[in-house]
Amino acid sequence: MPQHKGMSRRDFFKLAGTAAAGSVLAPLEAETRLTAQESSMPTRPFGDTGIDVPILSLGGSQHLPLLLLRASFLRGVTYWDVANSYMGGNSEKRIGKYFEKYPQDRKKIFLVTKSHAWSTAGMTDDLNESLERMQTDTVDLFFVHAVSSIDELNDETKAWAEKAKAAGKIRLFGFSTHSNMAECLLEASRLGWIDGIMMTYNFRLMHTARMRRAVDACARAGIGLTAMKTMGGGSIRTSTDSELEMAARFLQEGYSEAQAKLKAVWDNPQIASICSEMPNTTILVANVAAALNRTRISDRGSTLLNRYASETRSGYCAGCARICETATGGKVPIGDIMRCLMYWRSYGDRERAAKQFKTISPGTLHRLARCDYSPAENKCPQQMAIGKLIKQAIEEFACE
Repeated sequence: MPQHKGMSRRDFFKLAGTAAAGSVLAPLEAETRLTAQESSMPTRPFGDTGIDVPILSLGGSQHLPLLLLRASFLRGVTYWDVANSYMGGNSEKRIGKYFEKYPQDRKKIFLVTKSHAWSTAGMTDDLNESLERMQTDTVDLFFVHAVSSIDELNDETKAWAEKAKAAGKIRLFGFSTHSNMAECLLEASRLGWIDGIMMTYNFRLMHTARMRRAVDACARAGIGLTAMKTMGGGSIRTSTDSELEMAARFLQEGYSEAQAKLKAVWDNPQIASICSEMPNTTILVANVAAALNRTRISDRGSTLLNRYASETRSGYCAGCARICETATGGKVPIGDIMRCLMYWRSYGDRERAAKQFKTISPGTLHRLARCDYSPAENKCPQQMAIGKLIKQAIEEFACE
């Protein structure tokens, strides 16, 4: 089946079974045997900071058993990303337990945490609490969490970062962003005092003109970039001929669709690392295998992935909330609602989705139910059925 044209589902699953017994699992079996020493995880420079980081990072917005942390360390996944708010603070506490048991490992971990406080006093409180929880004197990178406009950072923020660095509590400073990413990156590249940024970045977003310009600008400014949300909306459904062809192509090239999505991001050397939620060692081992496999996705595989992104764009929120929210007069947090749906439909994390939805005030919920979304739909680059999706989110979560 060299071209995979007209491939049936039976043919696809036959191929998948064959690959599972061979090339896809071969590197995973090798990784499973790694128990007592660090793997040769590739690293990249984190901007112009002088620090090299692993190209794969462990995301901490999940339960972090000590065994998972140990397995990550032994496999060279020594960039750990958490936040003051993750798991009610338990993510940081688990890292603290790890350092209590393996204090010698702290020097080898690139440790990142975040604050969702919108004041420097709140950031100070969060940082001090994070240091205490993680039983460390300093974090390597401190983020202001979920920035949607660069205006949220100002001279007071800059002064706070400089003071925290001088006190030895942080080495680097930056922010994470889930919405309006390209605009945030472009503006940050002009500030001159941002060391690192973590942004939503995946096979769906990386080729847009806006994102390419933004990433290029940050690279020129020496800002270290970490990609998150790299799965781009969850698993490929293999329900159309093009999806079947793409999935079959990846299997023949020796990796799964999830591994292919990671490798598509790593193809851009400007991305220092990918932050991935890896809730179990199975996913950890698969992601590590993808990082260790230096084989690039074929041109045909890249073409198919890009085509899939175009064909399914109406089902994926690209995070450009400024466009849709401005079109509705800034009355409703469309981007936040789309994130709730993403957590539930793409990640299967209904608890997280419902928890975020509950942060919406009753007044905002009232506006959500009555807003005319047609102007936003007309402006949406993804051509999403925003009104229908908002209604589904209200029906799904409002009575929780």
